[in-house]
Amino acid sequence: MQFNNGIPADQLVSAAWRNGKISNPSGNCIEVAELPGGAMAVRNSRHPAGPALIYPQAEITAFLTGVKNGERDDLHPPDGKCRYYP
Repeated sequence: MQFNNGIPADQLVSAAWRNGKISNPSGNCIEVAELPGGAMAVRNSRHPAGPALIYPQAEITAFLTGVKNGERDDLHPPDGKCRYYP
């Protein structure tokens, strides 16, 4: 099954959306859902009917491998203060 990038997330009726275990209660997080065929959808939890970004399984695997290898450590510095959000 083919899903286009930017599809309204509420049109992914079979998607089981979930967020991270440490997401905050104010709803400032992303949610992910595995799609048929192994692709992954990502949406903004504050806008559940908004656009979903669709990533093929290979891209998700490459990103997670990079994170595990420390390639994205600049996104979350050791002091825990995210420099992208106050």
